[in-house]
Amino acid sequence: MTEAKDFPSLTGPELDGLVESLHHWSLSHGLVMYPPGFKSYAADIAPVTLYPTPFPRKAFEKALSVQQNFNRLYVSLASQFKSWLIEIIEELSKYDKDFTGMLYETYKKAVEGNNGKIPQPLSLGLFRSDYMLHKGADNSLDIKQIEFNTVSVSFGGLSNKVSSLHQFLNSSGHYDSEYSYPYYDENDIPVSQSLEGLSLGLKDANYYYNNEQDSTKTVILFIVQNGERNCFDQRHVEYELFTKYGIKSYRLSLEEVSSKTSINGGKLYIKKTMDEVSVVYFRSGYSPQDYESDPEQTWKARLHLESSKAIKCPSILTQLSGTKKIQQVLTQREVVEKFLSDVPKEKIDELFSTFVDIYPLDDSELGDVAKRLAQEQPERYVLKPQREGGGNNIYKENIPGFLEKLDKADWAAYILMELIEPPTYRNSIVRQNEVIRKDIISELGIFGTVLFDEDTGEIKENRNADWLLRSKLSSSNEGGVAAGFGCVDSIYLY
Repeated sequence: MTEAKDFPSLTGPELDGLVESLHHWSLSHGLVMYPPGFKSYAADIAPVTLYPTPFPRKAFEKALSVQQNFNRLYVSLASQFKSWLIEIIEELSKYDKDFTGMLYETYKKAVEGNNGKIPQPLSLGLFRSDYMLHKGADNSLDIKQIEFNTVSVSFGGLSNKVSSLHQFLNSSGHYDSEYSYPYYDENDIPVSQSLEGLSLGLKDANYYYNNEQDSTKTVILFIVQNGERNCFDQRHVEYELFTKYGIKSYRLSLEEVSSKTSINGGKLYIKKTMDEVSVVYFRSGYSPQDYESDPEQTWKARLHLESSKAIKCPSILTQLSGTKKIQQVLTQREVVEKFLSDVPKEKIDELFSTFVDIYPLDDSELGDVAKRLAQEQPERYVLKPQREGGGNNIYKENIPGFLEKLDKADWAAYILMELIEPPTYRNSIVRQNEVIRKDIISELGIFGTVLFDEDTGEIKENRNADWLLRSKLSSSNEGGVAAGFGCVDSIYLY
């Protein structure tokens, strides 16, 4: 395998000049986030790496090649095998009544209120499959899936920006301390088209909502968190929709939905302007915290949205298909072959080569294996609950003590996942004007968009939507950028 080039070695005035150029480019192009306790007029650059991080070209191309079949797999779950999914969700609801249970109850109420059918069978998935490189016994590197995200996938807007930043710094000679030459071959630093890809997915939904006609008369409704620090990532998608397709967007929190929208004839409208909503795009609603301010009001708002004919991104069943328990079940080959019965064996093999061992913590035979491994070899595993976002996982030696504090009846709400062993690279992270040069590990996210009929399983559009790279200090278990654990990065292919 080709060896990666070392990082540029800049010091003194050259390094200072590079950091200043990075700040200026980022502020000029919207590669920004709000800091904690922000004022609306003052943003910082998003935490980023100084240089692109090496990633094997073969592994990168493989991650791209499997995405559309992963899209199809999750479509199959939420449509053709809906009863199977619901059976698992019902069981999970017993252990997580306040969130998984509430989502499922909301789904049932929306169906019951529409004579046993979901009000809008078309569903939009903006997905992201996350991978780390794993070092095999022969020291070769291959991708292994961490998780498959079905709701509120982030950084599609900023991924485009940070890869453009690194390509600019390279092409303009900022990485060369002597002659102002490009340090990397330009073809080895790709620019992610994730912003364009995710926007196209939303545009697809708007098109099919309007009976397969392009329309600028309907709007996209972003459901967002109050005090959202990562709003610029979302705004880039909003601006792309308007600039390229003429489609307007609105932003409301769950707390605002009931007072600022109405349903007439099944259709969802913005009260103030009476704009008709074609797509409800959830950038909130993926964790219990999003409902805690006023549970009665926020869950009522979710039901209000689900009861409309607007296309949901995602629908509740599509969101619930991304639970860790489903990910664990999908490591069983016979299940995937059943759900993707028309996919060639070699493509199934390709999907399976991205999996690590994942076990349930229930009373099954596999569950008994997991309980033993959690006690005897915890350093090899991570314990994951049915939650999205950083900060929820239990790692290595902390697992036995954590399980001891739980009622054994609640263990089934968790899965035990084999830890991936990624390579480390000594890159530099720029955060709030501080340059931190330490070993990092990276996580590749591949975006995909799929529009499908939840009743029939018919797929209207199935697309790749490019990629994201996030990195964090190798000493950190968690990796959320907005949560303060990591940074956005880009790729140097070798």
